[in-house]
Amino acid sequence: MSNRKKVRLGDLAAAGRSVISGPFGSNIGKQYFRNEGIPVIRGNNLTIDYRKFIDDGFVFLTEEKADELNAYAIEGDLIFTAAGTIGQVGMIPKGGAYKRYVISNKQLRFRADTEKADPNFLYAWLASPWIFNAITNRNTGSTVPLINLGIIRSLPVVLPVDISEQKKIAAVLSALDAKIDCNNRINAELEAMAKTLYDYWFVQLDFPDANGKPYKSSGGKMVYNPTLKREIPAGWEDSLIGDVLGKVPTTTKILNKNILETGLIPVIDQGQSYICGFTNEQSSLIVPKQPHVVFGDHTRAVKLVNFNYARGADGTQILLSESQRMPGYLMYQVVSDIDLSSYGYARHFKFLKESRIVLPERSVAQRYQDVVTPWFKKIKQSIFENQELSRLRDWLLPLLMNGQVTVA
Repeated sequence: MSNRKKVRLGDLAAAGRSVISGPFGSNIGKQYFRNEGIPVIRGNNLTIDYRKFIDDGFVFLTEEKADELNAYAIEGDLIFTAAGTIGQVGMIPKGGAYKRYVISNKQLRFRADTEKADPNFLYAWLASPWIFNAITNRNTGSTVPLINLGIIRSLPVVLPVDISEQKKIAAVLSALDAKIDCNNRINAELEAMAKTLYDYWFVQLDFPDANGKPYKSSGGKMVYNPTLKREIPAGWEDSLIGDVLGKVPTTTKILNKNILETGLIPVIDQGQSYICGFTNEQSSLIVPKQPHVVFGDHTRAVKLVNFNYARGADGTQILLSESQRMPGYLMYQVVSDIDLSSYGYARHFKFLKESRIVLPERSVAQRYQDVVTPWFKKIKQSIFENQELSRLRDWLLPLLMNGQVTVA
C-alpha cells in the first residue's frame, strides 16, 4: 500500500465547475422534450452492474435549451443517480453515440482532473460494492433515497500515486467489461435474427416452399381458417397454446437474488435476466431435453432456457411444448408475440393458455428449429462465459485496487 494514497473524491476534481447537480426539475420537464437534439441522461442510462453507460433510450432537448441549462456531460465524465436508485454510477464512454449529453434533474456529474486520476480507474472504484454500500449508507431521503454533491465529494478513494498504474489497472478491468459487453451485443443480435426469421416465416408466411421460394409471395396455397378468421397456409391448423403444453415437474419454490455462489443451480425468474440467483437444493433441478419457455404471468416477461435450471418464484410459469409442430424455439417466439396487455397481471397465464395460435406443418417448424438452434447455443455459451468473466472481475477488483495483484 506504500504506492497508494487515500483521498476524497472531491480532491480529484478538475478545476472550475466540475462537480454539478442536474437542473431544477421544472426546467427540464416533459414540455421541453423533443425527438432529436441533445440527449438527456436519466436513470435508465445507468446501472449497478459494471455497464459503464447505456447509450440509448434518450429524450432530447433543443441545443438552445441545453445551453440554457448548462448541465453538460462529455467523454470521461462520471454520472451518479441522486434520487431514487442511488448507487447507480456511469461514465460517458470514448466514442459514444453523442459528443455531449445533458444530465437530468436526478443526476450528479463529476469531472476528474486527468493529471491526478484516470477516469476509467475512478469508474471501477466507484462502481465497486464497497462504494455502492458507502453511497447507500449515506442516503439522506426519508421516502425517496437521496444523495447530494457533498456526499459525492466526500466519497473515499484509494488509488496508486502513479497514474500510469491507474491506467493499467483500468485497462485490465475494462477489457473484461468490454468482452462481457461484446457477448451481450452478440446475443442481442442473434435473438434479433431469430425474431426476424420468425416474422418472415410465421407472420408474413414467406417460409421457403418446396422450391426454396417464399411461400405466400410465390403464390402458395392459402386456406381460410374460420376460427382465426384469416387465411393460413394449406396444411396448417389452429390450436390453443394450452393444448400443446406439457407438464413440468412441480419443484420447491426457490428465489434468492443475493445468493451467487459458484457451482449452484441457476434459478430462473421473470425479471430482466436469465438467472436471478442460485440454489443448492437438487430436488429443485429441472433438466430440459429441449428448450423451455419461462413466462412471468405477473410481469409478462418471457425468457428462454435450454440448460439446467430450478423452478422459478411465484408468478413464473415454465412452459414445455409437447407438439412437434411447435418446438421450443418457435414457441418462445410465439409466446413473446402475444399481446396480453389488456389483461390483469394475475390472469396473464390463464389467457395465454387460451390464446389461439397457428400450428405450422411439422417440416416447417423443424426447419426453423434447425436454423436457430446454433444461434441459441451460442447465446447459452456467452451467458455462461459472462458469468465466469464477472466472477473473475469481482475477484480481481479488490486485489488490483489494494495492490495485492499488480499489472506489468
